[in-house]
Amino acid sequence: MVKIATTKEYNFSQISKRPKMLIDTHCHINMMVKTEFDTPMQPDDFMAARNIINESCAADVTTIINVGTSLIESNNCIELAKKFPQVYSAIGIHPNDLTENWVSDFKKISSLAKNKEANKILGIGETGIDMYRPGFNLQRQKDAFKAQIELALEHDLAIIVHSRSAPEETLRSLEEYNKDIKRCVIHCFSEGFDFAETVIDWGFVLGIGGTITYPKNDLLRDIVNKIDLKSIVLETDAPFLPPQIIRGKQNHPKYIKTIAEFIAQIREQSFEKIAQQTTQNSRKLFNI
Repeated sequence: MVKIATTKEYNFSQISKRPKMLIDTHCHINMMVKTEFDTPMQPDDFMAARNIINESCAADVTTIINVGTSLIESNNCIELAKKFPQVYSAIGIHPNDLTENWVSDFKKISSLAKNKEANKILGIGETGIDMYRPGFNLQRQKDAFKAQIELALEHDLAIIVHSRSAPEETLRSLEEYNKDIKRCVIHCFSEGFDFAETVIDWGFVLGIGGTITYPKNDLLRDIVNKIDLKSIVLETDAPFLPPQIIRGKQNHPKYIKTIAEFIAQIREQSFEKIAQQTTQNSRKLFNI
């Protein structure tokens, strides 16, 4: 295995202060400012969101893609995008949030996609397969994943894939469409080399976030060290999965800069190179 930096060896205090345009390709500001899931945002929530966006811009994160996980949260993402010029939306139903009535919710999400320009929608997701938690309905997840892939293809939108403890099932679902899918990201990439090589060969990219800084995540660091930088986009998944320096606290889009600098050390490249190329990759992925 190639020797790479670990979180213990990395000096987080040396984050570049040079201004750069960075993109957080996956976060949930709506979940950062609310106390209850699946509820519409209130005026105070939008005020809190404004503070988060301003703090992100101060850290050179000038574009944020807010990703939906349910019908209500997808609507929240659209409202955020409409209110703030730095924010765009993605809409979809997370595999863990599928209910018996998911088809009805999906039809409403499909209607939102028809007005993708007005709603500032850049992608469908997050969608996929999650077999981590007991009690999942695999067939329901597969059906919803297929429906959302087809919705993205219909409206020429990027696909944001959630895959957890389901590498084979995820690949089988995507393989049926891999020749048609032009823009796709495997969110919060956590699989092995074979999975990475397969999806990169299909033209997909890997979403890399704070988990790369976790002390035990040598495999992900090794993958990121070896693959082409053109196959990487940056994400925080805020408020989830904070980088090691704030482990246990709420994540924030501003930590894209921390992730970029950490990857720069892993790959022994400049922060400027990482920032420039991942931003270019993100713009291509989401057609920004």
